[in-house]
Amino acid sequence: MTTVLVTGVFDLLHQEHLTFLKKAKQLGDRLVVGLETDRRVKRIKGENRPINQQALRQKNLEALKIADLVLILPEKFDELSDYRQFLQTVRPDILAVSSHTAHLSIKQRLMQEIGGKVVVAHQYNPQFSTSKMLAEVKE
Repeated sequence: MTTVLVTGVFDLLHQEHLTFLKKAKQLGDRLVVGLETDRRVKRIKGENRPINQQALRQKNLEALKIADLVLILPEKFDELSDYRQFLQTVRPDILAVSSHTAHLSIKQRLMQEIGGKVVVAHQYNPQFSTSKMLAEVKE
């Protein structure tokens, strides 16, 4: 059984999220989504984020019925060793990312350590992002 892992914020779900998740699901038998905690989202995206708290983001992703498991990522997830430990625990065969993912070479190396690989499952479309949607609402 091939397990595919996707991680992210998934705050305001939009069509690019759905497309990405569906493409990731097609890469294997089981899709696991790791959801960033509210505290980490604030550090990554800014004090006004996330719009939706992690419990609601998790519930919304589960309601899509694309992922086989939606879990909240560890709160301590800033160091390379934290990411490595998480991957060693989940042991995905594939880490599915979009073309604009950060730290791609590091993720590739960590996946190789556990016998997996990184697959760019989706080309980033700058027309659709939660940050852009929020900026347009403010205007």
